[in-house]
Amino acid sequence: MAFAWPLAALASITHRIAGVILFVGIAFGLYALDLSLSSAAGFDVLKGLMNSPFGMFVTWGLLSALAYHFVAGIKHLLLDMEIADTVEGSKFAARVTFLVSAVLIFLAGIWVIQG
Repeated sequence: MAFAWPLAALASITHRIAGVILFVGIAFGLYALDLSLSSAAGFDVLKGLMNSPFGMFVTWGLLSALAYHFVAGIKHLLLDMEIADTVEGSKFAARVTFLVSAVLIFLAGIWVIQG
């Protein structure tokens, strides 16, 4: 018999992972800000980087981490207020977290590709 992580535990762990990704993403954001404010040429370089497949992937990844972290943070706030703090409630809250995050991540992908 194999061990399976509870859904609520997976939601919590991925919330922490998304937070780490956002923390690392601060470095990308600061680099982009510095490059864009350095000169008009630097802004053009950043524009080119952001429109490259790698730049779009990084942008989508950071937006995805932000969306998931935000939704999971709301779930944790609700749990702190003792809303859905039962076993069944936490399973439901984890499912809703994954579903809403998946929709937001999909929409972020469309936005990045069209931008």
